[in-house]
Amino acid sequence: MSIFDHLEELRGRIFVSVLAVGAAILGCFAFSKELIKLLEAPVATQGVRFLQLSPGEFFFTTIKVSGYCGLLLGSPVIIYEIIAFIIPGLTRDERKFLGPIVLGSSVLFYAGIAFSYSVLTPAALNFFVSYAEGAVESIWSIDQYFEFVLVLMFSTGLSFQVPVIQLLLGQVGLVSGEQMLSIWRYVVVGAVVIAAVLTPSTDPLTQILLAGPLLGLYLGGAWMVKLIGR
Repeated sequence: MSIFDHLEELRGRIFVSVLAVGAAILGCFAFSKELIKLLEAPVATQGVRFLQLSPGEFFFTTIKVSGYCGLLLGSPVIIYEIIAFIIPGLTRDERKFLGPIVLGSSVLFYAGIAFSYSVLTPAALNFFVSYAEGAVESIWSIDQYFEFVLVLMFSTGLSFQVPVIQLLLGQVGLVSGEQMLSIWRYVVVGAVVIAAVLTPSTDPLTQILLAGPLLGLYLGGAWMVKLIGR
């Protein structure tokens, strides 16, 4: 294929990806109120009330939530189009390695989002509600609440990519499994620091709840690199 043929194929795959994400966003927007209620569930029983502090704040919040959810639902199509574009130029060994990496990365990303929704987000929000109890009434801006929740969920999903990065580094021979395991003390400190940076809240409970899985994922990735002989 000539360079123009590659560019034409790339344009077509970008168009399909944009179309898939756009359709997913529109679908999510049609059910935006249901999505809003689902994301409000972590504090539904805590007596928290939500307000829109400016005209149209709730409308733009639904657009933001629909955009995040649509991107999440459309990401498999994006990944497929990227793989379909680059796979003809890969060797047989590279193709065998690409499949598990992409699958593992996708599973870990969605697992991180699920972990954030079911564990991290309720823990952080319950901490703030409990801390304010008896002193102030919890009335939150709807926009700032969803900014907090969505950033926490997506940052957790990204942080769960640690084993994938380790496998890539081991595959190219930059770091061995033994070297990864030998620096576990520094990894403990690094996990705490990364958790503090990624979590939009400042409470120690949320940071510990994220640092623990990060450390476990790192050690698991290091043992996987060691087991495959890298």
